[in-house]
Amino acid sequence: MRILLHRADGKTEPWIKDFGKYLPEAEVEIWHAGEKNQACDYAVVWSPPEAMLPELAQVKAIFVTGAGVDAILKFSDAIPAHIPIIRLEDAGMGMQMAEYVTHSVLRYYRRLDEYEAQARAGQWLPLPQHHKEDFAIGVMGMGVLGTRVLEALAPFGFPLRGWSRTQKAMPGVQCFHGEDGLDTFLRGTRVLVCMLPLTPDTNNIMSRTNMCKLPQGAFLINVARGAHLAEPDLVTLIKSGHIAAATLDVFRNEPLPLQHPFWQEPRITITPHISALTLRRESVVQVTEKIRKFAQGEQVAGVVDRNRGY
Repeated sequence: MRILLHRADGKTEPWIKDFGKYLPEAEVEIWHAGEKNQACDYAVVWSPPEAMLPELAQVKAIFVTGAGVDAILKFSDAIPAHIPIIRLEDAGMGMQMAEYVTHSVLRYYRRLDEYEAQARAGQWLPLPQHHKEDFAIGVMGMGVLGTRVLEALAPFGFPLRGWSRTQKAMPGVQCFHGEDGLDTFLRGTRVLVCMLPLTPDTNNIMSRTNMCKLPQGAFLINVARGAHLAEPDLVTLIKSGHIAAATLDVFRNEPLPLQHPFWQEPRITITPHISALTLRRESVVQVTEKIRKFAQGEQVAGVVDRNRGY
């Protein structure tokens, strides 16, 4: 068994070591631009370069070391339809997402962002506390990661809402789905958390039109993809006060350019795409399990539906 590995950061040795531990029967070959690679059975990638497509078109299956697959689906036409693209389902990312979102929600609920600003200004001013029943949390995207976030928020007693493309059900969560349910979902959501996959249908889903449906003084948390958000619209709505504040971990251009207006807006909290980092060992273990099942002809979870985009 031969695996073709590509890491954009060039840090391949730890991955080779882990595959040697968990999949010792495999020989791992590193992809290098301009070099002739031997035929491989499987490819393990994250955001492959276009020059890698000829090799990807020859393998039995492609394993993506992340939950999002938009970086590879942009080349979908160049990868034969019979070759499955298989994504990670969690591999430690769910807990990290839950930690990040829970922290952000509680920070806004307890008005800690405002107290931080007061402290910098040397002010001592207790603020009225938000009422929990008026602080509904709405999660867009109820896949593995979105569900994990909702589970983490449940013990705090917030009203929980979820929106997905297709109908879902989850205990303790008011669920909405499809275009018909989006409007109602947004109008009752005080803190909007985006965890959607990026598809043509979800690009710019957080537009001025949709964000204006949120209640006055709503909050926004985006841990999905930068292209979900119409960035100029957010700046406008924050300046008007309709959106009270936002926590953003993902952006259309990364690293976020220094001249971007988000840097000058104190009510926007910026983190450098760290809400859920890829955990190498957990990822290798999951990919290993999937490769073994695939090789034995068993059903493998996480196969991407190219038409849906996830």
